[in-house]
Amino acid sequence: MPGKGGTLSHVDDAGDVRMVDVGGKPHERRRASARSFVRMRAETAAALRDLPKGDALATAQIAGIMAAKRTAELIPLCHPLPLSHIEVNVEMRDEGVEIVATAETVAQTGVEMEALTAAAVAALTVYDMAKAVDSELVVEEIRLLEKTKG
Repeated sequence: MPGKGGTLSHVDDAGDVRMVDVGGKPHERRRASARSFVRMRAETAAALRDLPKGDALATAQIAGIMAAKRTAELIPLCHPLPLSHIEVNVEMRDEGVEIVATAETVAQTGVEMEALTAAAVAALTVYDMAKAVDSELVVEEIRLLEKTKG
């Protein structure tokens, strides 16, 4: 997804940080999806895959949902948003765990930070739960997949 170019939105002409004024923007339905991946040894992936439901992956899913709801508390210049939907899918792959988080709202600004935060915290939760058995874990590819409005 290429950047828009231009100037940094959270910095004014004097170089001071600021929260972006979205007061004049219309309320629109907005949606964003983000992905993260936790790469691990095959043995670690197999051990996670064999756990019963209600395991590390379910914990990561709940952590991602909770994180999306608290994004404005974690990222200083984010607007608090009324989220209408959050979905965090956590899937085992042969080489690790893939997380795709989607957030939706009807608001004056987008929800990409909420989706990214959900994906990141879910990945960190998997890392935390598997670090005792795998010193080679890598959280990678935390990225925005898409954002839409209207």
